[in-house]
Amino acid sequence: MLQDYLPILLHVMVAVGFATVTLGLNIFLGRVGRRSSNKDAPYECGVIPNLDPQPRFSVKFYLVAMLFILFDIEIVFMYPWAVAFTQTIATHGQLILGSMLLFVVVLLFGYIYAIKKGALDWSR
Repeated sequence: MLQDYLPILLHVMVAVGFATVTLGLNIFLGRVGRRSSNKDAPYECGVIPNLDPQPRFSVKFYLVAMLFILFDIEIVFMYPWAVAFTQTIATHGQLILGSMLLFVVVLLFGYIYAIKKGALDWSR
């Protein structure tokens, strides 16, 4: 049983050893330069960093992003369902198809609700 965990232990030992050796070489061989305020200042592609607050995003941006993630994840759930449906169509075909149709109807109602609320209308 212990032999089953030997590759994992070896992998962890190599990872920790590599990290330790790399950090040690960095400390040992690394050159410490002189510090100045110019060297410690943030560098943003040659532009002096602006310390003003960032502009505010519209709430619509976040709402559309959340809707995209929601519908995208639901579509991802349909792929394994399609594979399982093709394998079990003979035994439980009606039940599986009915459950997916119910799922799609719930998605459709959510989509219609989002459209009626104006979540996807960029002109407002």
